[in-house]
Amino acid sequence: MTGSKDEDQGRRFQRTVENFECERCRMRVTGSGFTNHCPACLWSKHVDVHPGDRQAACCGLMEPVAVRAEGSDYRIVHRCLECGLERQNRAAADDDFEKLLRIAAESAARS
Repeated sequence: MTGSKDEDQGRRFQRTVENFECERCRMRVTGSGFTNHCPACLWSKHVDVHPGDRQAACCGLMEPVAVRAEGSDYRIVHRCLECGLERQNRAAADDDFEKLLRIAAESAARS
């Protein structure tokens, strides 16, 4: 019997600790191995096929287009500007909360 989609994603996750400079706002970000977006502007980059593998050929910038509440957590929906892939990422404690709220309000207004 095969595992659930979440279990499959968990087995494929590769923790990659790396620092980076945000290509959108140029902030220097200290990575934790779970960092997948800039905490200042909330943009991401399409670098993974499966979380942490750094195997995506696209490498497009990923715009934060929506925020969804999931229990006591928030998930940021990112859309790649190059290929259109959408992916959800858990918001981090150091993310700009005002920007999270603004994105949530803007996406609700578009709906």
